[in-house]
Formats: sequence, structure tokens, C-alpha cells
Amino acid sequence: MDNPLLKNFDTPFQTPPFDKIESEHFMPAIEEAIKEAKQEIEDITSQSTAPTFENTLEAMEFAGEKLSSVTSILFNLNSAETNKKIQEVAREASPILSEFGNDIWQNADLFERVKAVYNQKEQLQLDNEQEMLLTKTYKAFIRNGADLNEKDKARFKEITKKLSQLSLTFGENVLAETNDYELVISDEKDLSGLPDSAIRQAANTAKAKGKEGKWVFTLQAPSFVPFMENGDNRSLREQLYKAYMSKANKNDERDNKAIIQEIVNLRSEKVSLLGYDSYADYVLEERMAESTNKVQAFLDDLLQQALPKAQEEVAEIKAFVKELGDDSDLQRWDWGYYSEKLKKKKYAIDDELLRPYFKLENVLDGVFQSAEKLYDIRFKEVKNIPVYHEDVTTYEVSTTSGEHVAIFYADFHPREGKRGGAWMTTYRDQYRKNGEDNRPLVSNVCNFTPSSPGNPSLLTFNEVTTLFHEFGHALHAMLGKGRYGSLSGANVYWDFVELPSQIFENWCYEKECLDLFAKHYETGEKIPQEYVEKIKASSTYHEAYATVRQVSLALLDMGYFSLDRKEAQNIKDVAEFEGKAMAPTKLFDKVEGTLMSTQFGHIFSGGYASGYYSYKWAEVLDADAFSLFKEKGIFNKEVAQSFKDNILSKGGSEHPMELYKRFRGREPKIEALLERAGLK
Repeated sequence: MDNPLLKNFDTPFQTPPFDKIESEHFMPAIEEAIKEAKQEIEDITSQSTAPTFENTLEAMEFAGEKLSSVTSILFNLNSAETNKKIQEVAREASPILSEFGNDIWQNADLFERVKAVYNQKEQLQLDNEQEMLLTKTYKAFIRNGADLNEKDKARFKEITKKLSQLSLTFGENVLAETNDYELVISDEKDLSGLPDSAIRQAANTAKAKGKEGKWVFTLQAPSFVPFMENGDNRSLREQLYKAYMSKANKNDERDNKAIIQEIVNLRSEKVSLLGYDSYADYVLEERMAESTNKVQAFLDDLLQQALPKAQEEVAEIKAFVKELGDDSDLQRWDWGYYSEKLKKKKYAIDDELLRPYFKLENVLDGVFQSAEKLYDIRFKEVKNIPVYHEDVTTYEVSTTSGEHVAIFYADFHPREGKRGGAWMTTYRDQYRKNGEDNRPLVSNVCNFTPSSPGNPSLLTFNEVTTLFHEFGHALHAMLGKGRYGSLSGANVYWDFVELPSQIFENWCYEKECLDLFAKHYETGEKIPQEYVEKIKASSTYHEAYATVRQVSLALLDMGYFSLDRKEAQNIKDVAEFEGKAMAPTKLFDKVEGTLMSTQFGHIFSGGYASGYYSYKWAEVLDADAFSLFKEKGIFNKEVAQSFKDNILSKGGSEHPMELYKRFRGREPKIEALLERAGLK
């Protein structure tokens, strides 16, 4: 079989040849690439020369390039444009890849060579990046069982393989539950309160599903959120909310509760083999936060600041409901609806007022212009790069002087093959080899309000900030200037990775930035100053409530993964466990049948286990860092250059606190976040 995955990509910038790749190409390519990678490792371990940084650490870093390329394509497709065949391949490949990874990290001969270099690192005169690669690689061997006895090594491998399968199944169940649900409306009066854009989109969805003349709402954010915030029909809001919050919690073949118990148990067992008390202890050893105690203290402090104000916000909404003459008890499916109504009353602003100024193409252009003003890079659409779906647009990124920087894939609208949410990913990280700088292939994948016949895609302000957020991640990946892909771009400590994304959101609130792109899609009129002032004034609206929600999710995450071995084995009831973990943040009574855990992909099928706190942790960093831009000017070249040189281009080549201090001149302070969030 002629397999495009096994050839050198004869495409512009060596991008993946999506137009030639079929699902049946993956397994043969993975098997061949593993064989090739094993030979490269064998070449390292069988050499007669003494171990050096170059012949061992660098050689290992560059081994398995083809395998990395093939698997990045497979798993990115499994998130952005999957189908049953791709899911089957991912299920088949995951345990094989886990086994291969275990074979590498538990290769005694390879570990001996790495250890020999590590033991003489003080005499080697390595630079910061080389020392980080050596330390990180040595630790990775230890953390992946290289020092275990043969019996424990075998069990470690078995657990790793099983966990990779469970994580995939968890995500597939959530995606299937999301795709299968439809709220079909036949009576036009049930659309009362909904904006025209939501009604049009629901009609288009119905038409696409063969239900002409009706309206279909789904659990995808661009459909779900407008209904929950604007739909007057309370019983339908309740129905939609319960459907959303009961994903993979129906005691059927897609139920994730048993999978959660098994994942928690196996992660605990895996790290106990290495001598850790809990999975969180294992994870946080390689984070800025360093320990469960420090994370817990951080979350407790935030909760103490935010909870009283959040309770006031809930009480204010309850009073507002009574003021409107509604005697019903405020329920979770009412929160978004009445919160939006009060926001309109207080600030005379809502999504529908702002949407006309946020045409997707204009917002993307604004993102590009902001990046150019800050970092001297330009974006040019290119149409000869193969894509995996017609929705995807590609751009060449170059410096203002014409030097190639990266390729950027933009994929912005929901579809059945795409999981929910928004993320940045790469098909190739930046690295240097044999004197050549291999530039990255970077992708943003989102689920924004799509266009419809005769109507462009007009974003909510929240979607605007999401685009800036994910593009901040993309800049981190694009602007890498390291030698090693494993340390380049966004390959940093997990609680540092959100700084480049979250800081970029701040520009959305500044008139100087908004004037670059926020113009009425019909008249071309720039967004009025009064609207910008209303955006800013409303930016702290229910921020305490939002903070408590984030803390509640972080507590749930830490609750599962701070368990010791015995506790992890004894989770009898996932719903009961979740209730206890989130109890300190309780603002509403539990809704029967709903559960966060069964759809919490961040920690059970993503990389955020013991790391969900990092969103708030990084907010401290981003608020503190942006305060310097505010002081000097949001497009100040000197500050931007410093942020680029000390943060964006450095990746994970040094400890993040050292990078941050080099940029800011000191460690971060929480005051800027509390002030921005209105929590002081």
C-alpha cells in the first residue's frame, strides 16, 4: 500500500498531506515508525563510545520523529474531525504507543547512559537549555519506572496501557452524548426571547438534520448558551440544562462513572509504585505550584476572597427575579437567563448589541494585527496547503522582514466530528537540527457561532476573548526559538502554559485594540466608545460567581487526585464524591441526575489531572504581567519584545519562575488579579 504518512511530505512547508491520508494508513505507518524509532534507540544503546550529552541526550531527543508526526496527525484528527474509523484506529494505536513509550523509559541500557551523563552534569558546562533537557529526561526515566523491579515495571506498563484506553473511551462517550442530543421545537412560541441569530441557526440545524420547518437546539456551545441565556420557556431551559449536565451519566453503555473510578484507582496505583502518596504529589512535583498544600492554600485563599461576593451576586439575582414578579425558586437553569437580563438592565449591553461589531473574519484580522504590532509578524492566507476539512483555513506566518515563522491552521465552527471546546495544538513543534530551524505547524480549533445563508459568523464577546485566548497559545508555539522540540513553544510547566493565552485576552477590553477590528459588519462603523466602556464596566459582572465555579472544578480535580492509595480504591459513589469535593463552593442545590465528573474531559481525557487550578494560577501571572503593558502602553514595543524574548520564545528551556522574573523584574503578585476581578 502506498502510504503517504511514511513518505517525506511533498507539500508546502512539509505540512501533513491531508488530501491523501486515509484512516487505513495509520496503523501500518505507526507500526513502521515504531520499528524505525526502536532502531534509533538501539543505535544509541549499542554504540561503544562513552555516553555524552550529544550521543545520548540529543540523539534520544531526535529519535522517533516520524512516529511523532504520524501520531500528532492521528490524535489531532480524533479531536477535530473524527469518525468511527478514526476512533477505532485511536483505540487500537493507544495501547501499542503506551507500550512503546514504556519500553523506552524502562530501557535499562538507555537509562544507564542517561544516568552516566546526568551524574557528570556539573563538569559538562551545559547551557540552560541543555541542562533542562538532561534533567527533564533523567527525571522522566525515574517517573516512568526505570528504577522499578521487573515485577513492578510490568505492572506499570500494564496500567499505562489501560489508562490510555480508558481516557479515549471517556472522551468518545462525551462526544457521542453531545452529538446525539436534540431539542426539537415545533411551536414558534417556544422560541420566545431568543435572538434572531440563534433562531436562524436552529432552523439551519433542523434543515441539515432533515427536519425542515422546525428548530433544533443542541449541546454545542453556540446553540446551548444562547438558549440558556435568552429562552423564555423555563421548562425547555430545564430540559436543555439537564441534558447538558447529565452527559455520560445515564447508567448505560456510555456511562463514565465506572471509567472514572478505574482511572482514579489506576493513576493512584501507578504512582504508588514510584513511591508517591498521591497522583497529585506526582504531578505537582513538575509544576510551579510544587505541592498539593500550596495548591490547596491558593484555592482556599481565592475561595475566601470570592465566595462572600458570589453569595451576594446570587442573592441579587434572587431579588431581581422577585422584582420581576416571578415567585419560583431560582434554579441552575435560571441562572444564565436572569443573569443576562440583569446585566442588560445594569449595563445596557448584551451579546446581540455587540455581535454586529464582531464578524469572525474581522476579529481574526484584529488578532493578526495585534500580533503584528506586538511581535512584528504577519499572516498571509495560503490556499495550497492540504486541510482535513473545508472549514479549515491556512496562513503562512512570517516576520515583517519576510522570514518564515510558522504555518497556522484556523478551524472555528462546530460539527459532529469535532469535540466541544476550544484548543491549540501542533502538528510539528519548533526545533533546530543539523543547522536547520524547523518551524512549527500550529492549529487553533474552536466551536464558534457559524455563518448561515446570507448571514456572516457574528461572535459573542465571550467568543472574541476565546479566540484571543487560543491565539495566545498559538503565539507561544509559533515564536519558539529553541533547539529541542520537547522544550519548545507551549511545552512548559502546565501551570505556566496558560499565561501566554490568558494575557492576550486583556487586549479585547482596550479601545486601542478594539478599534483595529470591531466595526459594524454592515456599516463599517467602529464600535462606539460607550460600548467599550460598557464592556469594561461589565467585565467584573458576576466575576466572583465565575471564580467560585473555577475553584469548584479545581477542588473536584484535586479531590480525585489527592487521594492516597487506599482512598482511591474506595470511591464507591462518584456522585457522592463529587458532592463532597465541591461542597465548599455550593451556591445552588444539587440537581438530580446531573454530574460534572462524567463529562470532565480536562482531567479524565485531557492533560489537566491535578492541574485544573492552573487556569486561576495563570490568571495571577497574566494580570500581573498585563499591568506592565497597561503602565507602558498595550502595544509598547519594549515590553512586547521583553515578553517575546523572556516568555514566548523560551518555551520550557528554563524554570518558568526564572523566565517570569526576568520579564517582570520580580515574582508575580495576586493584587492585580483581585483588582481586575473586582474582588479587592
